[in-house]
Amino acid sequence: MLNIDRRILAHFDFVTLILLIPIIFISGWLITEIHPMLGQKHLTYVAIGVGVFITLFLLPIRRMFWMIPIFYWSSILLLIAVEFVGDTRLGAKRWIEIPFIHFTLQPSELLKPAFVLMLAYLVHRNPPPREGYGFKAFIKLSFFIIFPFLLIAKEPDLGTATVLLMLGYGILFIVGVHWKIWIGLAVTFIVSLPLIYTQLHDYQKQRLYDFVGDKPSYHVEQSIIAIGSGGFLGKEKDEATQTQMKFLPIASSDFIFAYVVERFGFLGAFTLISFYAALIIHLLMLSLWASDYYTKVVSGGLSLLVFIYMSVNIAMTMGLAPVVGVPLPMFSYGGSSFINFMVLFAVMENLIAYRFRYMYDNVGKKSFL
Repeated sequence: MLNIDRRILAHFDFVTLILLIPIIFISGWLITEIHPMLGQKHLTYVAIGVGVFITLFLLPIRRMFWMIPIFYWSSILLLIAVEFVGDTRLGAKRWIEIPFIHFTLQPSELLKPAFVLMLAYLVHRNPPPREGYGFKAFIKLSFFIIFPFLLIAKEPDLGTATVLLMLGYGILFIVGVHWKIWIGLAVTFIVSLPLIYTQLHDYQKQRLYDFVGDKPSYHVEQSIIAIGSGGFLGKEKDEATQTQMKFLPIASSDFIFAYVVERFGFLGAFTLISFYAALIIHLLMLSLWASDYYTKVVSGGLSLLVFIYMSVNIAMTMGLAPVVGVPLPMFSYGGSSFINFMVLFAVMENLIAYRFRYMYDNVGKKSFL
């Protein structure tokens, strides 16, 4: 039986777990209501995620930082391999099928924790000066952000690529970059918008037309109907006809927020968003108060990742943003996204709880060292 030092539990961030548990519980409940078989699979993903969380929490992560570049570049090589041996589905080449075991791997999902950890590794090795990173350091860090962005956008998976781009530069904003660089970046982006538009695929342009047009797409239209029908307190399961009668597409994944509102009304939606808001603010505070850059980047990255996923997904379901394949974090059905979040939460909890390397010696009689 593991002998965990009381100081480790004293440093453990229980607030994050308290905020996560209701989100995960309600998610499993609703997915099971929508599709019982998917609910069972989702429970399996949750069990795997919890197992991954416990395993990573017990590892001596502060003694394993040298492995981060290996993790990052291995993920990049898998992204490159997609171009040559990737499995194409619905016009997108995003997956690699593992022979003999009929398992498909999506390297862009695997990259997310590697991406955040690599930025933490780089910032730790070269901390920003008081006035923030200058142009030379900013360009070097930007390479590690833009390179995977281009690889993922080429698949094409512009939604995931854009999330990584926003996440990467959001982390740099938290860490500190000279203000003149941000102004230059904003001007460059605005000037480049016409060129960016010409590089979009036809279906991506169509999504923009649907977003700015008078009539939303079928998916968004059904989502808005579901949200509007929920009222203040929502409906019973059998009365939630938009979802139960299959009018609402992808109800257990991309458009699950619409089912939340149809089922629990405005009050339920407000409660769920409040949990997310509390989690985002708490993670951001952990980042701002952190004394080392690994904790600062990982907790800040998690805060940004939850905020980006949540805000884009909810805005999409209400017709306030173009439809992209961005799930509601730790809520939508799907194993890859959930497990990746649990990886990052486990790393963050490990960095906080084991604030000093010697504390690893007080767990399990050094059995994992």
